Amino acid sequence: MSRQTAGVEIWAKMASSPIDRYDYKEMLHNSTFCLVPRGRRLGSFRFLEALQAACVPVMLSNGWELPFSEIIDWNTAAVIGDERLLLQIPTTVHSIHQDKILSLRQQTQFLWEAYFSSVEKIVLTTLEIIQDRVLEHGSRSSLMWNSHPGGLFALPQYSGYLGDFPFFYAPLGIKPYPKFTAVIHAVSPLVSQSQPILKLLVAVARSQYCAQIIVLWNCDKPLPAKHRWPATSVPVIVIEGENKVMSSRFLPYETIVTDAVLSLDEDTVLSTTEVDFAFTVWQSFPERIVGYPARSHFWDSNKERWGYTSKWTNDYSMVLTGAAMFHRYYHYLYTHYLPTSLKNMVDQLANCEDILMNFLVSAVTKLPPIKITQKKQYKETMMGQSSRASRWADPDHFAQRQTCMNKFASWFGAMPLVHSQMRLDPVLFKDQVSILRKKYRDIERL
Repeated sequence: MSRQTAGVEIWAKMASSPIDRYDYKEMLHNSTFCLVPRGRRLGSFRFLEALQAACVPVMLSNGWELPFSEIIDWNTAAVIGDERLLLQIPTTVHSIHQDKILSLRQQTQFLWEAYFSSVEKIVLTTLEIIQDRVLEHGSRSSLMWNSHPGGLFALPQYSGYLGDFPFFYAPLGIKPYPKFTAVIHAVSPLVSQSQPILKLLVAVARSQYCAQIIVLWNCDKPLPAKHRWPATSVPVIVIEGENKVMSSRFLPYETIVTDAVLSLDEDTVLSTTEVDFAFTVWQSFPERIVGYPARSHFWDSNKERWGYTSKWTNDYSMVLTGAAMFHRYYHYLYTHYLPTSLKNMVDQLANCEDILMNFLVSAVTKLPPIKITQKKQYKETMMGQSSRASRWADPDHFAQRQTCMNKFASWFGAMPLVHSQMRLDPVLFKDQVSILRKKYRDIERL
């Protein structure tokens, strides 16, 4: 047999070997542990492949410094083996308890998504680590880097105290401040004492949980005189909006001293009972947006793009910030994390700021917002107001929001919004018992 014939025969046997009958990616995603030996150098790209596939890396490369090991605790996501004890690896992985395996796999997914899933995240993580080295007094803690949502979303410029971030409340066992600040976005001149904004202001001020009300004056007309505003038991602070743009409603104003922010449009119609219930629910979900008017997104396969809908369906993925509660940290994150290009788009259109805030919070939490019940349907209530009705009747309004959805999804690298079918109602809501036995009585009254 010639050397060439022998070579062909060997290749044919290799080509028909059992390993070629398996799909590499499928095997990777179906595996619990993945061996990551050294390649031509100490490191191996198999390591990132394993992370992406939620396969626990079993490291076999003595002397290799794992990526970002300065801030990442790799013992929570990988098994570090010794090349000299290779035959002990099977025994080692078989001895790991199932609960520990689940924890390891969950951490691989978190670390991949937080720091390695794109070139941008790798670069940002590198820059943030350098910043923490330079500004050591304000650097992030290990918990921030190794816990959801990760160091890129826990900006140390905001605070060095973990308790100031909504997503660390549960791990730390703490609760948010038991009051809220209402921020009412005003764009219309104050010409009558019967305007919705004044009724809204009085209803919110009566809430037992309201600490203060901020009226953000984004109207082109001068600020009204102090006597035009109704007398309330809580402070009312009127701030002239910065450049009169939409994004100014999400600026991290120093006057906001509470953890919770109740974001309101000037023509929102809410009762004191509805405000109280919203805050009560938010206290259980401080990392999410909690509110009343819900909207949804969908994938339009014909146009191959994301769509926006206000139709009343069985699910939703957004809660509009015209009547919603969320943590004040998201004001800071909106202002300092999001790119100027997206905020400029919002300001030029005077639209979509609520969608962008929902994108941001869902990208951080990986969770949907929380919709709560309301005394009247938001759509019917708001359509009675001329300023809001004109926007809803304008076809360009929805076309703009469709465009926003796709621009935002492109920047985030994926669609962060999550659908939900959950709605929270007060206990005994609509039950056939005396209204006097119900805590939130007014919600059932028209």
